[in-house]
Amino acid sequence: MAKNLVIVESPSKSKTIEKYLGKDYQVLSSMGHIRDLATSGTYGFGVDVENGFKPTYKPIKGKSKEIKNLKKQAESSDFVYLATDPDREGEAISWHLYDALGLDDNKYKRIVFNEITKDVILNSFKSARKIDFDLVHSQETRRILDRIIGFRLSKLMQSKTGGKSAGRVQSVALKLIVDKENEINAFIPEDYYEIEAHFSQFDSMLEMFNNKKLEIKTEDDAKAILDKLSEKFKIINVDKKEKKKQSKNNYITSTLQQDASNKLNFSSKKTMMLAQKLYEGINLGSETVGLITYMRTDSTRVSDTFIKSTMGYIKEKYGENYLGYVKKTKTRDNVQDAHEAIRPTSINRTPEEVKPYLSNDEYKLYEMIYYRSLASLMKEAKVEATTIILDNNNYQFKTTGQILLFDGYLKVYSKYEDVKDVMLPVLHVGEIITTNDIEYTMHTTKPPARYTESKLIKKLEELGIGRPSTYASIVNTIKDRGYVNLVDKKYIPTEIGIETTNRLQEYFKDIINVTYTKNMEDDLDKIAEGEKVWNDFLKVFYDDFEPKVKNAFDNMEKKAPEETGENCPKCGNPLVIKQSKYGKFVACSNYPECKYIKNNEAKKEVKVIVKCPKCDGDIIERTTRKGKIFYGCNNYPNCKFALWDMPIDEFCPKCSEILVTKNDKIKCSNKECKYIK
Repeated sequence: MAKNLVIVESPSKSKTIEKYLGKDYQVLSSMGHIRDLATSGTYGFGVDVENGFKPTYKPIKGKSKEIKNLKKQAESSDFVYLATDPDREGEAISWHLYDALGLDDNKYKRIVFNEITKDVILNSFKSARKIDFDLVHSQETRRILDRIIGFRLSKLMQSKTGGKSAGRVQSVALKLIVDKENEINAFIPEDYYEIEAHFSQFDSMLEMFNNKKLEIKTEDDAKAILDKLSEKFKIINVDKKEKKKQSKNNYITSTLQQDASNKLNFSSKKTMMLAQKLYEGINLGSETVGLITYMRTDSTRVSDTFIKSTMGYIKEKYGENYLGYVKKTKTRDNVQDAHEAIRPTSINRTPEEVKPYLSNDEYKLYEMIYYRSLASLMKEAKVEATTIILDNNNYQFKTTGQILLFDGYLKVYSKYEDVKDVMLPVLHVGEIITTNDIEYTMHTTKPPARYTESKLIKKLEELGIGRPSTYASIVNTIKDRGYVNLVDKKYIPTEIGIETTNRLQEYFKDIINVTYTKNMEDDLDKIAEGEKVWNDFLKVFYDDFEPKVKNAFDNMEKKAPEETGENCPKCGNPLVIKQSKYGKFVACSNYPECKYIKNNEAKKEVKVIVKCPKCDGDIIERTTRKGKIFYGCNNYPNCKFALWDMPIDEFCPKCSEILVTKNDKIKCSNKECKYIK
């Protein structure tokens, strides 16, 4: 038995780290969280609201065996190191391990690292410490807040509307989408006109009259201006300026998700899944190593070691004139600056070098992270920007162009940020040139754009709502609850999403809003820094929140169920559409006096996925009694072929079993076959 036990969160980490540490260490995984709040006590909070908000924890389903095994290993080890993730969530998991395993205070330490490389792992033991209970209390408070708000408001929405849930952050995110839709609906489009002069080598747009900004509202105005213009234009100003174009900082969680969405067309969920794999370790043949630093961070800082090695790499590969500098960044509120930005663990590990060991999507994400970090320390690009002003009877036209003088960081980053040359002819002040044509075009003002996933994440980050680890789950929740539809990659609120938001604003507008939610994040940070007492904060919140909830339960009007137009065959009262956790059904409106439920006599619309590979039937989408979707043959029970993952009309080239889609990948349905397309 190893003398020292190291506990990490992920099993993929454990094998890598154990190789680094050697025979005196055993590395095991907790498989993430091991405990969560119970559902006992007041409203099922799992919290004693009358006695200091003391939480009651229970093992997560299926984790009791894991806890028992870890406890046995801990008892037979001389020392235990808790090496969960380097954030508040990880700190809380370490505390749960400490508490559930009954660790001796003199025989455990907490270690943290933000990259899985041998040197960093070994050095982390030199900075071993005890659990930071301020961080634990901050995470614990967040969890309790989410439980109280989620349970109470979700129950309220379920009883009064068709909504399935509400939450501290998800409801604010939904409100942003609904508010945007209200802006769009209130928008009144207006026509406007532009006048453009065409020359042999460039075009020029009318901007001003007598050097004042000009707006053309009607076609008659456009025609009147056109009548006043001649073919001759006089050059009245030629302005050439050299401008510097700087590279961006290294990625933080939100900017990584935004760029992956915009440049790679990845969802935030997929981005974080891929980043997790790159962080935890990739087998490169001769070694298994984490390719990037920890991917849940809001700090743009990078280590001095990485800066030094990257500067050396740039100088050697591109030359000294491409060397940049470390940017000074203004630290925003709520930034956990103990972390580094998301960067490669080694600048010498190029995307091309590791490409054979990565899936196509892993490679795309690593390449984007790598070149962002490399570019961040390269010299700025230089462009010569030219602005030409032309005059025609006191109407001023403007045209612009630019030439790239020095590519700088664009040497490596042009794939993600292209700068196009727009060449203009050499013109001089006082010169007269003749147009080929002058024309006007009509345009219409457009309403505000709806949120895409990347824009919503950017907005949440700008407003200080949520944490790096929560962005993906926030956007997934509002989609999964049916509160929004994704159309052309833009969020459109559904009827129930709008109704849920309106009802919450009617009774909780001082809580479900941007300012309150941001202030709550600030308070959680103060708890993490030891400046606020966690349970005092919860008491103040609860004493204000709970009376509002009771008032809403008493006074919020319940949405009348939708009538079907039929009457109950038992009692004659109208039949209505009701909602359960298993879906919609038709029942008598006179419930509970009459408990009639109409059987779904109409043939349910069948969604055929593919032909069954075992018989001549069709694989259709089906639902278990508990509402879980699976894919099975319509010849059941004669054919019992079924899959949990959606099949596609292709077969595995290795074992000939049908292929399925899972976690945005196409895999073989045969668990013993590891084929991934």
